[in-house]
Amino acid sequence: MAGPAGLECPAGPAAQAEIVVTFFIRRTIGAVLMLFVVSIATFLIFFGLPRLAGATPETFAARYLSRTADAHAQQVFAEKLGFYDPLWMQYGRWIKAIFVGTDYDYGTGIEHCAAPCFGYSFRTNHAVWTDLLDRMPVTVSLTVGASILWLVTGVGVGVLSALRKGSFFDRAAMTGALAGVSLPPYFTGLMFLYFFSYQFDLTAPGGTYVDFTDNPGEWAYSLILPWITLAMLNAAAYARFTRAGMLDTMGEDFIRTARAKGLHERVVVTKHGLRAALTPIITIFGLDVGLLLGGAILTESTFGLKGLGYFAIDAIGKQDFPQIMGVTMFAAFFVVVANLIVDMLYAVVDPRVRLS
Repeated sequence: MAGPAGLECPAGPAAQAEIVVTFFIRRTIGAVLMLFVVSIATFLIFFGLPRLAGATPETFAARYLSRTADAHAQQVFAEKLGFYDPLWMQYGRWIKAIFVGTDYDYGTGIEHCAAPCFGYSFRTNHAVWTDLLDRMPVTVSLTVGASILWLVTGVGVGVLSALRKGSFFDRAAMTGALAGVSLPPYFTGLMFLYFFSYQFDLTAPGGTYVDFTDNPGEWAYSLILPWITLAMLNAAAYARFTRAGMLDTMGEDFIRTARAKGLHERVVVTKHGLRAALTPIITIFGLDVGLLLGGAILTESTFGLKGLGYFAIDAIGKQDFPQIMGVTMFAAFFVVVANLIVDMLYAVVDPRVRLS
């Protein structure tokens, strides 16, 4: 049986299942290789480039020691942490620590750092992995709430604008979308805080976060402004993308055929038109969620939320290499996994993807 673009589609369900499994395995292997490349690049940026710039093993060791430590103490500590070893050996230890842990105590007095071990902070001697987990609930809460809000709002407004092209609603929605895309989160966030929190006392002030397990109602109340601020930017973009996709799709031959068969307009729009227009939305939604899970830097900084984005900014400002490397790998993991999920959803929405 001939498939799309001249491809031969195996007729049997077993053959189709084999194609799907092969597709998923191939994409998973690609995702693992991408994380491997990112890990090499991350390590070389923070440990390779400084050496090219003249940094010595004692320079790295000094970051774990107090400012009063003399040259001998720095040398002893550098030897203990293996900073005199070749870079490939140091990279090997770093990767091994992530998967199986390490016996290097990094000056903390802890005999074993359990996997996944990203080392210890230069400043606090806290395990980087523990710090990441402590801030993860804030970022996940922000991402989940905002992503649902912008997806429902953006796609809904985009579909209605496409169906009512040229109407007052269409023009007003696209004008609002343009404004939403143009206004940065730190501006809208500060405006929302000033009016809704400090002037009218309708929402929680900045820096407020209540864990979901403690009180779900207070959790939502503390995040409603960050959700709206973050969703405004993305919902505006999604509305424009959805409108453009729906306008293209609703003029296709298969839409006219569906209408000629007497299908209800709601079925034509939702089952045939919207599904075809959602393909680019799936891509940007997966990437946006993956990036936000790595840290919504501007929104978290604006509202004083101690999530991964706030953690990353703090680590960069204080040049805490283990923390920066940890949050970089954390963010890369979410982006790669999001890409993998997008590829799999593509195969579900459009069978031509897995057949190509």
